[in-house]
Amino acid sequence: MAKIYISIGSNIDAEKNIRLAIQALQEHYGKLVLSSVYESEAVGFDGDNFLNLVVALKTDEDVHTVAATLRKIEDDNGRDRSGPRFSARSVDLDLLLYDDLVTNDNGLELPRDEITKNAFVLLPLEEIAPQLIHPLSGKTMCDHWMSFDQDSQKLWIIDFKF
Repeated sequence: MAKIYISIGSNIDAEKNIRLAIQALQEHYGKLVLSSVYESEAVGFDGDNFLNLVVALKTDEDVHTVAATLRKIEDDNGRDRSGPRFSARSVDLDLLLYDDLVTNDNGLELPRDEITKNAFVLLPLEEIAPQLIHPLSGKTMCDHWMSFDQDSQKLWIIDFKF
């Protein structure tokens, strides 16, 4: 069984869309480990604030099946892919890690580089898996967070009822 980590983000009807994404993940995969939900300013464009969290789960599915499932959940929840890469979105599900797999195949990049570049990914991941080793750097998520420029990207925990 593979242990995987997924980043969930939304800035369009965010609370509703995050709940729908979590529900779809639970229905498909079963038990989830959820980080707190964080609010942050949009990164890469001017737009409404995002809500973000990271989910951990175990699956027997291969990595490409997981990626296809995440894309289907996005599509089922109104994801519009016609705009620019950095834009508002109903829901964004990014596969961050699939065990310690390292790949860059057909648009599937693992581990995702956003792990070490964006606070809204790194902090929730560090919250639920502080001792998890990054497969490329060999450092823990806690070490990555401690060395991250925490003033560069503001985010804060919100009270979110699942």
